[in-house]
Amino acid sequence: MTSQSFFTSRFSGSSVARSRVGRSSAAAALVIGCALALSGCNSGGSPGPGSTSSQVAAETPTASATATPTPTPTAVYKPADATGPAQNVPVPVLPEVAKTETKEGLEAFTRYWFELLNYAYQTGDIAPVQAVTSPACEFCSNITSSLTTNYRGDRWLAGGRITIPAASTSFERSADANYQVILQVLQDTITYYERGGSEFRAATKSSNTGNVILVGFENSAWRVNGLHPLR
Repeated sequence: MTSQSFFTSRFSGSSVARSRVGRSSAAAALVIGCALALSGCNSGGSPGPGSTSSQVAAETPTASATATPTPTPTAVYKPADATGPAQNVPVPVLPEVAKTETKEGLEAFTRYWFELLNYAYQTGDIAPVQAVTSPACEFCSNITSSLTTNYRGDRWLAGGRITIPAASTSFERSADANYQVILQVLQDTITYYERGGSEFRAATKSSNTGNVILVGFENSAWRVNGLHPLR
């Protein structure tokens, strides 16, 4: 033990022994007196206002229950069907690698662009895909114009999901400063609904086509400048 918690002293001689006897008698009398005093104070009553126990009880704060935060419910994605348009469609996020002028960046951006197109098919919101597409891309403009028309009023689309099972690029910049990516594009059947769940036009059948997309790296970002089906 340290000097702060325990002290030890050594004594010798008869004077010490006598002093011990005297102290023992005095200590015994003190213990008896305290016992009687405590017995009288505690008989038939609670501690007085000046007692230690009442002070401890008064000074001890009451523990308050910690409130448990209520978890925020997560919005659940629901695809479109005859009962209504798609709900809670997540907006695609540009991958970090797609911000670099590299072969991997080009391939990642190309897939991201088609995810934006998928988002437009499910929501009718063409702004995100238009933000990374040149107005000079005529085929792209035809797609977005058609989507705007088919979402007009209380109309919506179901299906039309696009997937890219194969994509390749030589990563060589052409004379017009574009990179070319050759793609296999699959698209599911598209159904066109209006209020009440009826179809306002014939469904578009699923497709499997080859395409070439032209992408330029302008102002430190990728941009689609052309899209052409391969005949």
